Formats: sequence, structure tokens, C-alpha cells
Amino acid sequence: MNPRRMFATAGRVLAQLRHDPRSIALMVVAPSLLVGLFAWLFTDTTGVFDAFGGAILALFPFIVMFLVSSITTLRERRSGTLERLMTTPLGRADFVLGYALAFGLLAVVQASVTVTFAVYVCGLTVSGELWQLGLVAVVDALLGTSLGLLASAFAQSEFQAVQFMPVLVFPQIILGGLFMPREQMPDVLHAISDWLPLSHAIDAVQAVTAGDDGWDLWRPVLIVTAFAVAFLVLAPLTLRRRTS
Repeated sequence: MNPRRMFATAGRVLAQLRHDPRSIALMVVAPSLLVGLFAWLFTDTTGVFDAFGGAILALFPFIVMFLVSSITTLRERRSGTLERLMTTPLGRADFVLGYALAFGLLAVVQASVTVTFAVYVCGLTVSGELWQLGLVAVVDALLGTSLGLLASAFAQSEFQAVQFMPVLVFPQIILGGLFMPREQMPDVLHAISDWLPLSHAIDAVQAVTAGDDGWDLWRPVLIVTAFAVAFLVLAPLTLRRRTS
């Protein structure tokens, strides 16, 4: 890995996204709008948004960053940009980590906007520290980014990247604890959910909103971070130098 090439790749990605307002809006604005829609839906139902708002706050950034990172990377391949870059000294790790850095910076912006909107506009009750909620949101968005980069290595088109959602994303939503506490799931499903990173992201957000601290909070944060790092390690290994 060459840090200079990695930073150059990140700068190129950010420069491209600067001219793509739709992608920026999708990453930065869409999660807040979805959280707001959920809060509005249960305006007249006391306690529902506080009960599920934390899990929703973990869910939408993860999905959005998965889609944007995987589709943007695939555009590089479809346009031939990746093929040309792979003929230069740029390494696969430089490419993937450069993308991760660019989207990571956007994830910080996204998390700041979404958390601020959820708490101060939608009225989400947070018993823990606000910075902890922001940190968890950033880690969650990075998880979606790293999984999207990994998925893009196996897809041949943007449509195929979207097709990965029923395999990689939907099971995590169903078993993540959004619809039912994981402790109440059948033993087999509970065991499976323990190996799904979104489950721990939801646990981390709910720990912050409930005011939990210590290992109850930092254990799921560390698990999600470990998954994100593992996906980033695997992505360069599965990235083919020649694209069709």
C-alpha cells in the first residue's frame, strides 16, 4: 500500500462526487429524510419512534452507503477507468482504501447530519452522549461502505450490485433486532444473528439511546469495526485486475 496513491485516489473520488449532486444528496440527505418520514409516521403514537428510532438510525446509513459505494465502484469498472488504473503502479489496496477513505469522510458528514436531524428535529430521545451516537453512526456507515466495496468485486453491473441486497442486506435487517429483540428469536436464528454485523450496529445504537456505557456499548462497536476492517482487507484480494 502506498499512502500517496491512496490519498490521490480518495481525492479523485471526492472530485468526481462533487460533480454528482444526486449521489451526494443520496448519501447525506436521504437517510435524514427517511428517519424523518419514520418519525412523522408515528407522530401520534407515543414512544414508538423512541423505541425504534435508534435501530432505524443504524439501518438507513448502512443501506445507503452500501448502494452508493458498490455502484460507484462498478461505474469505474464499466467505464474502463479501473482497467486503466490497474495498468499503472496503483495497487488494488490503494484503490480500495482510497475509495474507503473518500466515502469514510462522507460518512462522517452523513452521520453528523442524520444524528442531528434525528435528535433535534425528530425528537429522538438519547440517554447517552450525543458524540457516542455520532460515532456509532459513522462506524455503521463505514460498515455499509466496506461491504459495498467487497460486493462490487463480485458484480458485473450496477443491477447485479443491487441484486446482492436480498443476500447481504435483507437477512441482516430481518435478524438484526428491528422487528423482534434478538433474545426472543429461536436459538438458531439468534445464533445466526450474532454473525451478522448489522445486528451489532443496532445493538450499539440502542445502547447509546438507552444510556448504556462500558462493555455494553463498546463491545458491539468493536465487533462492527472488526467486520468493516475484514471487508476492506478482503476487497482488494477479490478485485480482479482485468475487467470485462
